[in-house]
Amino acid sequence: MCVRVSLGSDDCCNDFGFFDLGFMMQKQEELILRHQAALIGNYGKLPVVFHRGQGSHLWDVNGKEYLDLFAGFGGTILGHCHPALVKAVTQQANTLWQVGNQFYTEPQIRLAEQLRSKAFAGQAFFCQSGAEAAEAAIKLARISAGPDRFKIISMHKSFHGRTMGALSATAGPAQQGFAPLVPGFTHVPFNDIAAVERAIDAQTAAVMVEPVQGEGGINMPNPGYLQALRALCDRTNVALIFDEVWVGLGRTGEYFGHQNFGVTPDIMTLGKALGGGLPVGAILARPERAAYFKPSTHGSTLGGNPICAAVAAAVLDELEKEQLPQRAKRLGAVAAVKLESFKNRAKIADIRGCGLFIGVELVAADALPVVQETLKHGLIINVTQKNVLRICPALTIEENDLLRGLESLDACLASI
Repeated sequence: MCVRVSLGSDDCCNDFGFFDLGFMMQKQEELILRHQAALIGNYGKLPVVFHRGQGSHLWDVNGKEYLDLFAGFGGTILGHCHPALVKAVTQQANTLWQVGNQFYTEPQIRLAEQLRSKAFAGQAFFCQSGAEAAEAAIKLARISAGPDRFKIISMHKSFHGRTMGALSATAGPAQQGFAPLVPGFTHVPFNDIAAVERAIDAQTAAVMVEPVQGEGGINMPNPGYLQALRALCDRTNVALIFDEVWVGLGRTGEYFGHQNFGVTPDIMTLGKALGGGLPVGAILARPERAAYFKPSTHGSTLGGNPICAAVAAAVLDELEKEQLPQRAKRLGAVAAVKLESFKNRAKIADIRGCGLFIGVELVAADALPVVQETLKHGLIINVTQKNVLRICPALTIEENDLLRGLESLDACLASI
C-alpha cells in the first residue's frame, strides 16, 4: 500500500514523498533492534524513531506527526531546523571548522561578547556540555578560593551532570553505584538559607545552585532565598555558582534565570539551549575569578569550535531579534491559565514554573503512564521525580500549538 503524506514544504528538510507504510513500520522496528544491538542501553527509550523536524513539530519514520513540548531536554530552544541556525552552520562549515584553542577565531569571540552583554561583565570558557561546564566551574571555584579551600555546597534535588565532579555536586539517585565520589561535596535542603550557613566553614570554596531546579521537579526559590545566598557568599568570601544549564537562554522570561531575581553569580554554567541543539557548554565568570584559569590549568579540545560558536551566537541573535525571552514570559502566563482550567485539575497537585519552564506535579505517584499516553496521541512531554510532568517547548512555538498541546494533555489525563 502506498500513501501520500503531506508534511508541508520548507527549505531545510526534505519531504517524505511517497512511501510504503508497511515497509516504514518494519523499518522503525528494525532500527530499534539495530540500536539495541549496537548502543549501550543507558537511556530509557520510548519506541519512536524520529526522521525529521520543523519548528515545534516532529515526524517519525512512519510519517506520524508529533507536537514537541519538551524541545530535546530544552536543547532546541528555537525549534527544529530554525532557518537562522541552518544558515549559521552552513556558512561556518563552508568557512572554518576547527583549528584548536591555541589560535583565535572570530565566532568564539563574538559569542563571548554576546554573553557578557546579556548576562554580566564576565569572561567565558567554552566546552561541549553542561556537565563539562559544571566541572570547569568547580575547578575554577577551587583554584580561585586559595589553599585548603575545596568544599562545594549544593542542594538536595539538584542536578549538575553525570561526570564525576558534577555528579558529586548532584544530590540524588544519579550517584548510586559510583562511589567513592569526589570528596569535599556537601548537600543541604534547597530554600534553606540557615542550612547553607551552617555548612560553610573555613574550607568552603563555593555554593552551587540552580536558580530554578530542573531535574528536581521545576522547584522555584523562595522569595529572598537567592538574594540571601548572595549576601552570605559575599560575607564569607565564598563563590556563588549558578547552574543555568536548564534556565539560561530566555526560557524563564529573561535571558538568564538569575535575572528574574536580581542576583548576579560569580560563576555561571550554561549548556543545553546555548547551542540550539548542538553540543555547546560554557561558563561565564567574573574577571577576578576567571584570572585564575591560566594556560594549562583547564581546557577543551573542541570547546568553542567555530561551527558550534557561530550557531550559539546565532541563537543569541535570534533571542534578541525576536524578543523571545519576553515571548516566553507571555506564553508561560498563557500556559499557566490553561493548566489551571483543566477539567482534570483534581489529578494535579501543583503547577509551578517560570516562563516556558513548567512543572505539573500529579497526585498520582507515577506520571510515566501519562507521558506514554500523550506520545500515542502525538504529544511529547517529559516526567521527572516520578510524578512531575515537564513542559518546556521551544520559545518559538505558536500559541495555538501550545494551547492545542495542553488540551491534548488534559484529555490524556482523563484517560489514565
